[in-house]
Amino acid sequence: MNLEITGKLVSFLSEQTGQGKNGPWIKQEIIIETDEQFPKKVCIACWGDKASAIKANSVGEKLKFSINIESREFNGRWYTDVKAWRIDKAGQTTDARPQQAPLIEEQSFDVASGDDDLPF
Repeated sequence: MNLEITGKLVSFLSEQTGQGKNGPWIKQEIIIETDEQFPKKVCIACWGDKASAIKANSVGEKLKFSINIESREFNGRWYTDVKAWRIDKAGQTTDARPQQAPLIEEQSFDVASGDDDLPF
């Protein structure tokens, strides 16, 4: 699943850190506001190197996030996380390949001659 969301950075929540079985971890949650007719606010979690990278941006900046959405159950309640795995400035792309239309060879048919090789 490849989901993207674009919005204006509204605020940074408190940074969270901890120690897990695989070593130390860092998590930075942010709030963005989508640019729609009826804007929505979304909390996005940035982990590890993304948590450090998001701090280079400032409130009010428009960003594009590639995200994963995951829900989990705990004590009969469901919790949903939106996790960023890629962050770009809105309007920028990291894809360096040129975009080209596919080449289509034109063919002409002489309708008057009836020489179209169709069986009907």
